[in-house]
Amino acid sequence: MSEKKSITVLGSTGSIGTQTIQTARHLGLKIDALSANSNISLLEEQLRLSGAKTCAVADEKAALDLKTRISDLDVKILAGKDAASELAAFCPSDTLVNAIIGFSGLVPTIKAIESGKNIAIANKETLVAAGEIVMPLAREKNVSVLPIDSEHCAIHECLRGAEKREIRKLIITGSGGPFFGYTREQLQDVTPEMALKHPNWSMGKGITVYSSTLVNKGLELIEAMRLFDVPEDKIDVIINRQSIIHSLVEFVDGSVLAQLATPDMRLCIQYALTYPARLEGLTKPLDLASVGTLNFYNIDNEVFPSVNMARRAVRTGGINPCVYNASNETCVDMFLQRKIKYTDIFTLIDSACVKFGKGGNELTLDGIIEADKNAREYVKELVG
Repeated sequence: MSEKKSITVLGSTGSIGTQTIQTARHLGLKIDALSANSNISLLEEQLRLSGAKTCAVADEKAALDLKTRISDLDVKILAGKDAASELAAFCPSDTLVNAIIGFSGLVPTIKAIESGKNIAIANKETLVAAGEIVMPLAREKNVSVLPIDSEHCAIHECLRGAEKREIRKLIITGSGGPFFGYTREQLQDVTPEMALKHPNWSMGKGITVYSSTLVNKGLELIEAMRLFDVPEDKIDVIINRQSIIHSLVEFVDGSVLAQLATPDMRLCIQYALTYPARLEGLTKPLDLASVGTLNFYNIDNEVFPSVNMARRAVRTGGINPCVYNASNETCVDMFLQRKIKYTDIFTLIDSACVKFGKGGNELTLDGIIEADKNAREYVKELVG
């Protein structure tokens, strides 16, 4: 890199956030600001380690606690539910890393883009719910949106130098999760503890459950549409059990490019932070001889209907992708609280998408926020 970038990290105490700080320190990048919800012990540690001069804390009581803890530091603290959005708007960084989990990452992304910051995005929900607003805004403001998801990072790498007319299809891969090969009957007895045991990746609780249901693949399909401006019918999803091939691109001449790497999110984070340069990183080199065999399978759409529901959501259009995401977030929260069964996740998402299956209307930010709220309330009412 010809110049050292400065970054702000939203969701700094989560899995992606902590790895972003580790990667940024390895690269020697300046960290201007951090945000968290309520994990004050870790946030304090990160502030002392990174030298960040500003932070945002969603939980106001936690913010008061943090203020006492870091009274010896010159750090400005923003507090409240809108603190991350305020931070995204005024922080002086070149790049904002959005590692917030869920729909709450949407408005901060928009605020950062409006203020001219480049976006490194791990918050896929932003692009699923509002990609049709976010991506045109990014083009208008002449800022880049680079994905931190391993699948979309891989596609971005495979597409370097390619023209859109050369693409036949994008191929997203997934591990298949801990329940690969299960029948629908076997899924009836899945517990939160079982769903949180991902075979290859170490991630936060919510995203780990998304991966087990393959809803994550549905979200990634929609995200890929928005990021790369490719229609749904030109995107395939397949299983690679080893999580070594992170995605592929098939070109019109029949050639297929694949990106392979050891499963390590720090590689994707570094790619987004240093693009277009490549620098020495923290990821362990891939030893193909040790991997030995790569296996590929089609998704069992009867047992795991998640990707097909995502396809239906984007074909319906309008608010439906937002509803797909909102109902999933709500279902996973209730599943982790043991309020619903694992298989209820599929049923409730389907019910919400049918209930709010409206397309064709012009999307607005207010309309998307309202749709998110309505879908969550609807799912909760169904559960009672």
